[in-house]
Amino acid sequence: MSKQGIFVAVAASALAMTAVAGGAQAAERGQIQIKALATHVAVDGAITKVKLDQLRLPAGSDTRAKDAWVPTVAAEYFFSPRVSVETICCVTQHDVRGAGALKGAALVDNAEVIPATVTLKYHLPMAGGLKPYVGAGPAYFLVFGEGVGASARALGATKVGLSSELGAALQAGVDILLGDKAMGFSIDVKRYFVNTTARFNAGDRLVLETEHELNPWVASAGLTWRF
Repeated sequence: MSKQGIFVAVAASALAMTAVAGGAQAAERGQIQIKALATHVAVDGAITKVKLDQLRLPAGSDTRAKDAWVPTVAAEYFFSPRVSVETICCVTQHDVRGAGALKGAALVDNAEVIPATVTLKYHLPMAGGLKPYVGAGPAYFLVFGEGVGASARALGATKVGLSSELGAALQAGVDILLGDKAMGFSIDVKRYFVNTTARFNAGDRLVLETEHELNPWVASAGLTWRF
């Protein structure tokens, strides 16, 4: 399924869950909410700038990062019925493959990312237990564990590093109260704005340095508990 199709499906699911929640009465619950979510991370990874190229990549070379599915836990504190702050915990793993003139080339393997994110959220309580929200906040992408892919190694690279970077996140979603007033269902979509710099070494010598646009879409759905 395309990335656009995934987010259309998320929106359709939100409408369907509204009917499920129709019999539940809206009620303000506790100040803490925990979410257990299944999350799809759709990353870009395109090259935005080549700063150094001693590997002599062909014209039209580009890159893309592979998408990932991961479990996610979110913790949220409500200052009031309409205002909360949320943070998430997950680790995603991505390979980077060539695109354009490098299509199919294995460049980076098993890059682990912790997307440390804090968002301030505004909620709109509605009838039927439906509570849509929007949010925004800072995000720090901590990248580690990356290895040189087979194609990059064949070109002479022996080491690769992806920089950890500070960025921002926009968020929108909906919490839906289920029959049990302590439990709900949540659908959440985030768009991150963050870049990274890739540095390939041959021994101790830097041979390739490129800047990349990550800017992932992150779609999640799962259960919530508020107490």
